[in-house]
Amino acid sequence: MLAETRRREIAERLRANGAVTVAELEERFGISPMTARRDLAELERRGVVRRTHGGAVLPTISAHEDSFARRLELGAEAKTRLAHEAVSLLTPRETIFLDSSTTTYYVAKRLVETGLAATVLTNSLPVMELLFREGGPGLEVIGIGGTLRRLTRSFVGPFAVRTVQGHFADRLLFSVKGVAANGMLTDADPLEAELKRAMIEQAGESVLLIDQSKLSVRGLSVIAPLSEVHTTLAVGLEEREADALRLGGTTVRPVATA
Repeated sequence: MLAETRRREIAERLRANGAVTVAELEERFGISPMTARRDLAELERRGVVRRTHGGAVLPTISAHEDSFARRLELGAEAKTRLAHEAVSLLTPRETIFLDSSTTTYYVAKRLVETGLAATVLTNSLPVMELLFREGGPGLEVIGIGGTLRRLTRSFVGPFAVRTVQGHFADRLLFSVKGVAANGMLTDADPLEAELKRAMIEQAGESVLLIDQSKLSVRGLSVIAPLSEVHTTLAVGLEEREADALRLGGTTVRPVATA
């Protein structure tokens, strides 16, 4: 069995049972303790599990949030593929909300690469800087200002929400901390969640960009139900996982990693 296939089965077993042990993995997959621990270490790196002595459990509800710089390089291939697919949905001169996720930073990079004409509204300082530096004449930027969160380099708060509410966009491209089992989109920070919720309300169509790891973590704050998302672009999902999202009321478009 390929390592990636085995790790997906381990993740499914965890979601079903809440916990696994190294001994269980040895018996189930016929692997050594070292290989089992290596699999759990990799799944922990992706945020799918939390390792314990002798095994692993599902991550708890988390308000933990890594810095923008730390998250930017994680899952770069998946984010690049999601960005390419997201930009392919756009038509020239659309007005687009981009949230402060690192995934949408890759979307901004792709917009620069393609030279697509668009108006971008964003609360992400890195996206503003990128489009200001490298965007062509067809890319207009409306910065959503407010209180600057240093950790995420994003603007949040009442003024930012009012700015979003003062505009309509053709489309929202965004990501989340995690998708809960009940279909609720979540974020680690309540102010980020509030702003994303406002963007969903003001966008003609919302497009969620996720990989498989988002199904195994939950943020502290609820953004909105999955049913309010028109399209979900997803990398690395099993068909049963995609079907579960569809039952939540969104259209799922699988995105290949290569």
